[in-house]
Formats: sequence, structure tokens, C-alpha cells
Amino acid sequence: MVRNKRVGAKASVLAAAAALLLSACGGAGVDAEASAAPSGDAALAECGSYAIAMHAWVGYTASAQVITEVAKANGCDISQVTLAEAGVTYDAMESGSVDLVVEDWGGGRWQEWADRGALVEVGDNGNVGIIGMYVPQWMADEYPDITDSANLNKYADLFVNDESKGKGAWYEGPPGYTTIGEKMVSANKLNFTVLPQGSEAALIDIFTKAAENKTAAIGYWWTPQNFLAKVPMARVNFPANDWTDPAEASGLTDYPELPLMKLATPKVMEANDAFTKIVKNFKWTNDDQNQVAADIESGTDPAVAAQKWIDANKATVDGWLK
Repeated sequence: MVRNKRVGAKASVLAAAAALLLSACGGAGVDAEASAAPSGDAALAECGSYAIAMHAWVGYTASAQVITEVAKANGCDISQVTLAEAGVTYDAMESGSVDLVVEDWGGGRWQEWADRGALVEVGDNGNVGIIGMYVPQWMADEYPDITDSANLNKYADLFVNDESKGKGAWYEGPPGYTTIGEKMVSANKLNFTVLPQGSEAALIDIFTKAAENKTAAIGYWWTPQNFLAKVPMARVNFPANDWTDPAEASGLTDYPELPLMKLATPKVMEANDAFTKIVKNFKWTNDDQNQVAADIESGTDPAVAAQKWIDANKATVDGWLK
């Protein structure tokens, strides 16, 4: 998932933060006293004020909200600022408008900003991103060999629609996401037409209808993403990945598995307060994220969904504060 737009000035970003918070996080936070207790580490500085970048997918919101609630419980002043990902956010980190990215899929796209000292690559957050091409589970059940990319042409006629010009319809990820569909179709000589979709919501609509109506669909998707718990899908397997930079991908092989990374400003890393500890130590699994994300998507306030997970996973949360 890659986007690259210019960020506005610090003052305008912060002035908009309160309004953006409502759309990014779905409501007010939970009383900090109900969250994890402070660590009691006397060597820690008093916790400061920090802004977390918020990106436009629910799994990210789940991770950011859990960090927010734990940090607030430990005396930190946390705001959330909705921004486009990648360059826009990195510019905001360089200007001091935001301090943390909790989940970056970029595989090093931030290096230019790191080289300038604007941000620090903290490490992975425990989530592993897996991008790929998926079909509805009913297709994998009915045609078991369809999950081998070598067999896709055998089934191409099943995917033909009015847009695909007599070939199978290959639903590509939205503009700005990490996609190599054109290369994959060309390099593997697949009888498919690549049809870029405008949004995650468009892909969800395609897969939902394909599952409900038992119609054929093959499209771009990824995990962690709790949609798979609602609409089961099967990943189509291409030869083992041999690239990290999409620009250098031949198209013959699959997408890489990506450890999803935390990025923070030097301010966070040098503060030696509770937020520093939380940012350095925060890790959870794809299942953890999907659990909180599912609650949020079902209508639960993000802060309430986060607190529910925190209360059920005290030992994990305590470990972030050590």
C-alpha cells in the first residue's frame, strides 16, 4: 500500500486533528484508569505529548488504538492525525506534526527520510503482511487446482465479464497500493485482463458478491485483514517470491511476505518515557489485530474495542512496559 502526496504545514495538520479523529477512530477514548496500569519504573521520564499517524484501513486503526489506550493509561497525551500513508506521513514526521507510524507496508520506502534523521525504523510490530491474488473459497473447493497459478489459464473462461475483453477479469489493487498484476499476467502469459479497482471497498464488494452468488472472481487482497473472517477466500500460489522492490519484480513470482514496521521520530526514541517503551516493545499477531478490527467494523467504538483486547491480554500489555 503506497501513496505519495505532499503534507501541509504543521499548524494546519494539528488544527484538523480533532475533526479527523472522529472519522479515524469512531469516537471518544476510554477512561485511562481502566487501561493498563503504569509500569512504575522510576527511571522513566514523565510521559510527553505525541501524535500518531492514522491510515485508512481498519487493521491500522486497531493497532493504533490499542497503543493509544495503553499510552494514555501511562500518563501520555496522545492525539491521532489522519494522513495519507508513505511520503505524506514521512514529511509530517520530519516537520514534527506526527511521531509514530504503527504499521508500514513499504519495505524500506522511508529510507530517504531515515537518512535525513526525520524518522527511525523501530522494528516490526509482529504483523506479517501477505499480499496476493485470491479467489472465493467456493472456487478452491470446486476446482482444487485453481490455487496453483500454473492452472489459471485452464479456468480463464470462468472469469470473463463485460469489462475483460474476452479474457478473464483480473481485479487489481487500487492505485497507490503495491501491485504487480500487469507484470504477473504478462510474464506468466495468463489469458486475463487486468482491471484496477478504485478502492478497498470495491474489492470487498466484488469478493462479497462472488461468495454470495457463487460467481467467479480473482482479485488482489492481503492479510492481516479481518474481511477474510467474513468471506473465506483462497490464495492463488505463484512461484516463491524472489524480489523486494516492485520495480525490479519480473512478474514470474509471488508477492513477498512483509514484516510490518513501526516508524517513529527521534523525539519518541530519545524521550525515555512510557511511550518510548510502548513503541519499542509493541508486538501482536495478525489474529490479535483481526480480532480488534472485527469489533470495530461491527460498530464498536475503536477505544472500546481496544480496551476489550487490553483487558483480555494483560500479560502481553505488561510486557510492552518493561
